[in-house]
Amino acid sequence: MALYEHTFLARQDISTQQVDALVEKFKEILVENGGSVGKVENWGLRTATYRIKKNRKAHYIMMNVDAPSAAVAEMERQMRINDDVLRYMTIRVEAHDDEPSAMMKKNDRDDRPRRDNSRDGGRDERPRRSPSQQSDERSEAGE
Repeated sequence: MALYEHTFLARQDISTQQVDALVEKFKEILVENGGSVGKVENWGLRTATYRIKKNRKAHYIMMNVDAPSAAVAEMERQMRINDDVLRYMTIRVEAHDDEPSAMMKKNDRDDRPRRDNSRDGGRDERPRRSPSQQSDERSEAGE
């Protein structure tokens, strides 16, 4: 059987319990057709990059799937029929990662010290220009 990573987006106005029910429904479809589902990650309600069917937000879910292509095709067919599923994407992979995906990991930006926690109160180290210096620069620029 082939290994897949399957991600789908569900409408923003359904509850988390309804999202879980969708995941269980798609798991059943895969199991009935000879496949299995490994890790399931719920990335939560996130803002979409662009509007999809008049929705600005969506529930993002990622599943690691080990199934024959016929089972994946049937699951995708059921997703096309379901009004709660906005988009889906299935990618064939060589191996599944056991660790959390990049969406679930803590950003490395969070580890950096905040700028406003510094001793100078978050101010820039460069000197401020006086209003007379600013007007001189404008006159030199031809404004």
